[in-house]
Amino acid sequence: MKIIMLGAPGAGKGTHASRISEKYGIPHISTGDIFRENIKAGTELGKKAKSYMDAGELVPDELTCDLVVDRIHQEDALKGYVLDGFPRTIPQAEALTKALAASGEKIDCAIEIHLADEKIIDRMAGRRVCASCGATYHIVNIPPKKEGICDNCGGELELRKDDAPETVKKRLDVYHEQTAPLIEYYEKEGILHVIDGAIGLEPAFAEICKLLDGE
Repeated sequence: MKIIMLGAPGAGKGTHASRISEKYGIPHISTGDIFRENIKAGTELGKKAKSYMDAGELVPDELTCDLVVDRIHQEDALKGYVLDGFPRTIPQAEALTKALAASGEKIDCAIEIHLADEKIIDRMAGRRVCASCGATYHIVNIPPKKEGICDNCGGELELRKDDAPETVKKRLDVYHEQTAPLIEYYEKEGILHVIDGAIGLEPAFAEICKLLDGE
């Protein structure tokens, strides 16, 4: 069960990836985690990635792909994995397809969580994060017991700059330009499945489970 999650920032792909990982016992793999783990461990790939990051540059596609392929061939991923945040571009997708084919492997399905931009902007604008412990809330969907105060530690809840409408719109513009073409790429590969993110978390996850269970 080798899965790629697709969708705009704020559509919910990370949340669904975590739930897939938990339900099916396969690792949830994000490029951010891979970078951090390799840099912390001081691996050769990690040192190369750090040199680009320290210079404020993007890690090249080839190196990013090498890091991902190294991660998905670790023991805990032998039964499968769910990739979140990679690939982000067509060249990354092509590099991944080529690297997997070299060892007789392929991605089984690409799941797009589809949500209209205006709904994403509304959803992100409602998110609040605890300044102290990092707990996440939503003023409509997951409100704190006391407005503006974290249930866990009593810290102050704030709207992150990343979640402000003007910032979200910029992130969506980048997504549509760079990452959305992946939807057509995996559609041509015959493995794309679209889930309507507007139906809500539980109904959407139920649809994903039906898909993965072959129902």
